[in-house]
Amino acid sequence: MTRLLVWHWGRRGAGPRFAAELAAALRRLPGITVDLSLSAQAEILRGEAPPVCALPFPTYASTTQALLRLPTLPFAARRLAATLRQARYALAICAMPAPTDPAMVSALARAGIPYAAILHDAESHPGDHFPLQSRLRRHVARRAAAVVALTQHVAGQLVQTGQAAPGRLILARHPPFSLPAMPAPLAHGGKPRLLAFGRLLPYKGLDLLADAVASLGPDPGFELLVAGSGPESSALARLTALGARVENRWVPEAEIPALLGWADILVLSHTEASQSGVAACGLAAGRWLVATDVGGLAEQLRGAPGCRLCAPHPAALAAAITAMVHTPPPPPRPVDPTREWTEMAANLLRDLASHIGGLTLPQPAVKSPAPSGAIAIRAGADLTV
Repeated sequence: MTRLLVWHWGRRGAGPRFAAELAAALRRLPGITVDLSLSAQAEILRGEAPPVCALPFPTYASTTQALLRLPTLPFAARRLAATLRQARYALAICAMPAPTDPAMVSALARAGIPYAAILHDAESHPGDHFPLQSRLRRHVARRAAAVVALTQHVAGQLVQTGQAAPGRLILARHPPFSLPAMPAPLAHGGKPRLLAFGRLLPYKGLDLLADAVASLGPDPGFELLVAGSGPESSALARLTALGARVENRWVPEAEIPALLGWADILVLSHTEASQSGVAACGLAAGRWLVATDVGGLAEQLRGAPGCRLCAPHPAALAAAITAMVHTPPPPPRPVDPTREWTEMAANLLRDLASHIGGLTLPQPAVKSPAPSGAIAIRAGADLTV
């Protein structure tokens, strides 16, 4: 059996869920055993069905604590290296960079274990204010044996900014997250329900959404809920004045299925994007999606059933929403996250084995139709941003 380690040391959001889904998928492959390492403070570990976490790592409970934790990481790395060396991991996979990752990077180097880093973004989104975020991402990428991007858009940015050379870069994809069964859209029998969900930051295009809703008049024929956390803004105030229900708060992991189940249509009004965990949730939940045709978001959703892409302009977004509300397509069938994640994990394992010298990994025979799977990006490949 080949033993792997998957880690993510962030506390909240999509990172811990992505790491848990990836670890579970890798475990389903023959000849593979996987340990998962999450932050001991991760929200997902306090849920009703927490993932099996073999190596919880104490991190922080706030941004201030994270900054105070940084000087202690070299000491933690020395202790962690002994644990990793004893476990004899063939490979570690960083599911998403987090502030305390320098401890793991150092520990893996001490233990002589290569790692691959999955970089969900190449650049900070407008409104992101985490200190040293770009430096951390470059630190993790520079020391990785392979770098994984989840869209061609991000892959191109990683190459252009020098964070990854084409020969070390692998292109994978973001499968839909696993969710409980939900009623079909419009099963409630009332007005269509629209949901804009996630971090309420400028790049989510909340001002674009407000302009689109305003153009539809005082009774647009739907309910709109804007839910997530972010700074108060004029866009949120406008959406409230237009009749939207705005819940500016962190939505706990346990509340997300009910929130998605309430909605009929997810609206992603981004002005730029790498890819979207919210979109992945929408596909898994069988919701209709209206999304702007920008960055990796378009790449992730183009051709998806029940999804309408539009230009990132108020008139185009308003028209797409109106069309989805008044002439919706057949309800999309929820995708099978287990199958999607297993295919992604098998293809990722195949490409990691071909990219990392001296690494021998089992190669499960999993065939996946395009655009599924991981595609190795070679030197000279067309990396269109």
